Amino acid sequence: MSSSQHYCIALQPICDARMRHVADELLYRASANANTAIIDDQMMATARACNAAFYETGIESLCGSRKLFFNAPRDWLLQPELLPPNPEQVVIEVLESVEGDSEVLAALQGLKARGYALALDDFELTPATRPLLELADIIKLDMLNQTFKERDLDEYRARGITLLAEKVEDLATFESCKLQGFTLFQGYFYARPEVKRKTAVKREGHREAQLQILSELQHPEVDYDRIEQLLAHEPQLCVRLLRMINSAHCKRANTISSLRQAILLLGIDRLRTLVTTLVLANDDPCNMLLLPQALTRAAMCLRLAAGEFNDDPDAAFMVGLLSMADLMLSESLESVCEQLPLSDAIKRALMLRTGNLGKVLKLVIAFEGAALGATTDRAVIRLNRYYLESCSWTSAALAGLYGT
Repeated sequence: MSSSQHYCIALQPICDARMRHVADELLYRASANANTAIIDDQMMATARACNAAFYETGIESLCGSRKLFFNAPRDWLLQPELLPPNPEQVVIEVLESVEGDSEVLAALQGLKARGYALALDDFELTPATRPLLELADIIKLDMLNQTFKERDLDEYRARGITLLAEKVEDLATFESCKLQGFTLFQGYFYARPEVKRKTAVKREGHREAQLQILSELQHPEVDYDRIEQLLAHEPQLCVRLLRMINSAHCKRANTISSLRQAILLLGIDRLRTLVTTLVLANDDPCNMLLLPQALTRAAMCLRLAAGEFNDDPDAAFMVGLLSMADLMLSESLESVCEQLPLSDAIKRALMLRTGNLGKVLKLVIAFEGAALGATTDRAVIRLNRYYLESCSWTSAALAGLYGT
């Protein structure tokens, strides 16, 4: 396995004018021994940092209730499905290379609508970046390379934008920044980035075993011995499965101590859901970021099938979950359907969007894209309810999955 899979994250504290630790900036590190960011692929570095922070560790375990600043390149901003969770606690840092074109502005407006705060990193006011001021909550300015003008600071303050001084190296600079109206501070005078060595876990997966598990779980009569044997080839899958079962969200009085005990206690339906979810995630950073959307879609399909279409809710859940398999497994849906012994109804729904299950999937996808067309107010209310219930279920499921 490539050593690049041992990537980890670091946090650099941010303090207020009274030197209280109020926030952290999330930083990517290629290894636990790296003192600086070595980034060949900005998107991959962002995905890995997001995966390690939000999905493997959990934001509460990482920084408690403090705000977390998350660096997002332009391509990331334009893909809302990749956004980290916890909008009330996450500050999206718009990198200095991003300009205020119409596409970016629309994406940032969407982020604001979802509840994220926006920070402009190493901001330099130009005609191309000026439109970003309309949406900024925080502006970060580099104290080692002061390209800003006093009149710029006056405008930022007049707009009510919080000023954050970064690369503050000594107390004299700290005091000077306070006089200029800065209220947040980051730099070696306060704290250096701290590498979170526990996040440098080994990440790998046995592709053949994963697909075999998926296949076995679709049979009407599952061979538990065979499932246990296949899971033995996927130690990380076993650990996550047991962690989820042992979580508070499963509301068990006693913990599970063995894989066989877990399989027998879960039952085949829940086992199928859990393992399919874990296999789809596949420990790939980008897949981990798609997982919340896939789970929410699956849960909403289930609720629609049961509440509106009088169809099999478990089959609808599987349709919703597998509808994103092409993105998560890097294979076509046709290829995925060929490898799994799925029912004809599920295959038709996935491939052709036909039948009741296909109608359910089309409706959920239309809802996600705000493209419902002519729909009654009463129907929209019900769809919103199903969506909120599905989001709540997904949050609980992921909290159990990652032990947060």
